[in-house]
Amino acid sequence: MKACPLILLLASFIAGSSGFTGLSGPTGSSRMDIRLAPRESNSPLASCKPEIEKLIAASGAELVGLAIYDTETKQTLLINERANLHAASTMKLPVMMEIFRLADRKKLGLNDRIEIKNKFYSIIDGSEYRLNKEDDSDQEIYGRIGQSMPVIDLIDRMITWSSNLATNLLIERVKAENVNALMRELGARDIQVLRGVEDTKAFQAGKNNTTTAYDLMLLLRTIAENKFLDKRACEKMIEILSAQHFNEGIPAGLPAATRVAHKTGEITKHHHDAGIVYLPGRKPYVIVALTKGIAEHKRSGKLIADISRAVYQALQS
Repeated sequence: MKACPLILLLASFIAGSSGFTGLSGPTGSSRMDIRLAPRESNSPLASCKPEIEKLIAASGAELVGLAIYDTETKQTLLINERANLHAASTMKLPVMMEIFRLADRKKLGLNDRIEIKNKFYSIIDGSEYRLNKEDDSDQEIYGRIGQSMPVIDLIDRMITWSSNLATNLLIERVKAENVNALMRELGARDIQVLRGVEDTKAFQAGKNNTTTAYDLMLLLRTIAENKFLDKRACEKMIEILSAQHFNEGIPAGLPAATRVAHKTGEITKHHHDAGIVYLPGRKPYVIVALTKGIAEHKRSGKLIADISRAVYQALQS
């Protein structure tokens, strides 16, 4: 019996497209087309998966979301990559990206100045709330209340010192809904930026910023490969991310002086790190580790560092 031409055509299409995940969307002045390569069983990343799974099991973590993409080999390693977790301060990465998009569209200048104030409004009922200086990892800006700072300086404090005050000032300027719209355009379908930091009424109502390891990996990949806006914008964001002051996660598992452009996040029993790792003689790789359920910061930091080390050793082998 002769095969129907239509069946042959469909079979050929399925065979040629299997094993890939396609994501696409406009990114300001360019269009992104993301395709993840198959997770080959004999790839360097696949070889370190058993070790990483042992590390996770021994850690006592309730959940670990992991997403790694190697721009050199186009291979991935994914573990619970779609699990939704509280984003903590990793949500500051999408905020930075939206600001750069607005700057690219001439709707906001990076040197524009924003008044420094400590008065914000809940997304639940519009009631006023203020940030607690003692709970902020960056207290320097509180001394400038009543003055103004350039947008680019606030971005730097938001990323490198994880300033909550800078974050709330910037979200108020660019609007959380616009950040979410950008995420959807980029193909990040699960990450949610709903509000600024310390909106207690929103927290009590379950309105929290959330993310997945996969979505953060996708965002960092677009930056690492200069596919977001243009090369100049990506290089500037990498420069800012590389100046991170909190380095007990991904960088701690790497040789000293290794360049890591990353953003951390921490809230009760949640500890995250998401970054781009630059090694000599090869293209960078993206690694995102989200942890939940470990109360001690040192233990969760060590887990992320150990995972980072396992990935590094696998890619160097």
